[in-house]
Amino acid sequence: MAALMYHLFSSASLVSLGLYHLISAARSHLKSPQSYSARPYHPLPLHNRPFLRHLQLYLLIICLLIAAAVQAASSTTFDPLVKGNSPVHRFTSLHSAAILLLFLIVSLSILLSDSLLSLFPPIPTDLVFALASAAFYLQYSASSSAAAAQTSDLEGKCDSISSLISAFSALLCLALAVNTKLFIADFGLGASICLQGLWVLQTGLSLYVEAFIPEGCHRLLDVASGVESSTKCDLDESKLRALAILDLVFAVHVMFVMITVLSIYAAVAKGVGARKLGSYEALPITGDRDRDTNSHIQMKSLTGTQA
Repeated sequence: MAALMYHLFSSASLVSLGLYHLISAARSHLKSPQSYSARPYHPLPLHNRPFLRHLQLYLLIICLLIAAAVQAASSTTFDPLVKGNSPVHRFTSLHSAAILLLFLIVSLSILLSDSLLSLFPPIPTDLVFALASAAFYLQYSASSSAAAAQTSDLEGKCDSISSLISAFSALLCLALAVNTKLFIADFGLGASICLQGLWVLQTGLSLYVEAFIPEGCHRLLDVASGVESSTKCDLDESKLRALAILDLVFAVHVMFVMITVLSIYAAVAKGVGARKLGSYEALPITGDRDRDTNSHIQMKSLTGTQA
């Protein structure tokens, strides 16, 4: 149950972060396409309340602290049924906790440089994206290592797909570090974060909820939940079927994210366009009498001319 709650918490945090980034990036680009520049963090438009302007960063830092603490605590789980006295999940959990701390350092540096300008110089945007790219690449490496070390093919497949999403996020951050004018990369970064959040939710459901575990696979009741090999498929046919189902579900998640991205952009474009049109006053329309009057233009008589 604890492992499922952690996946639900992580999914909600990632999806909300991705949606906020998508909306903010779309608004910034539609308002001024010529002067657009990607930003790793979009403060809330509350200039009179400095604390609330950075509310997103505060929540992100709290979520990262909780996630790092959960991963560190998971590394202390002792289960002699899983790879003896030094199970691999201990080191993979510590690896994940270290990467979360790296994201935490990046978030803290953004908060300090944005709120305490007198003490901390502003961090260049391209440097922040470069650090984020490195963090996402380490996340990709950790997920790939976890997938290779898993003795359960079902969990290994989930980690493998998660590593692909992290690699995609790392490439987008690297592209933004090179050129912050790439709106498609900035918008795609928000979409990849949403996709990662949805896949974290799908991983929790596929591994720890009986109704979502593929047919032919089951949880091992004598192994701690959230530890490797806690969900297994007995037959090769069941294993291949379960992997195919995960591929199909991932494709469904990708299509859902694409529809969400297009819907958000259309909604933001409509809102920004309506606001721009509302800022102009309608020109007065002259009546027929005024139009007839204005059509007669008095000409100054010319003197001294000969016919």
